[in-house]
Amino acid sequence: MLRVKAGDVNRMGLLFERYHKQLFGFLYHMLGRADASEDLVQTVFYRMLKYRHTFTGAGEFRTWMYHLARNVLADHAKKNRHDRHHTDVAEMAEHLGGGDRADEHLEQDQEVAQLHQALARMSPENREILVLSRFQEMKYAQIAQVLNTTEGAVKVRVHRAMKELKTVYLRIEN
Repeated sequence: MLRVKAGDVNRMGLLFERYHKQLFGFLYHMLGRADASEDLVQTVFYRMLKYRHTFTGAGEFRTWMYHLARNVLADHAKKNRHDRHHTDVAEMAEHLGGGDRADEHLEQDQEVAQLHQALARMSPENREILVLSRFQEMKYAQIAQVLNTTEGAVKVRVHRAMKELKTVYLRIEN
C-alpha cells in the first residue's frame, strides 16, 4: 500500500487479488447478501485508492482495510435503513460451504446453515466481532485497532458474542 500511496497505482491490482476474498467474506457475513457484498468490496477498494494518503504504514494494511470496510458498511446501512438484514440460508451455505455436497453431509450442512442463521439474527456489533475473530481469524490486538478499543474490551465482547450466538443457535435448533 505504501507503493500505491507513492503513486504506483498499478499495485492496487495486487492488493485486490490478495484481499478481495477476505473482504467479501467479512461483508457477506455482515450483510448476508452476495450482490451487495460484491458492490461494497468494490467501494472499499475505490476508497483505498481515494484515501491512500491516509495510510501511514505504522499499522498493518489489513487493519486499515477493515477500518475502511466498516465505514463503507456504516454508509451502506445509513442509505438502506429500510432494508433489514437479509439472510438466504441456501445462498449463504453455497457461498460459505462451496456449493453442492454429497448426501452424507446433509446433517453437517444443516448445522452450518443453523449456525449462519443464528449469526444473522445476532446484533450487528456481536456479529461483526465474531466475523472478525472467528471467520477472518484476526488477532484481538488487530480487532482492537479496527474497532478503536482495547484488546481487553475485544476479549470481553468476543466472550459475550459467543454467549449470544450459543443462545440464538439453541433457540433455532429447538
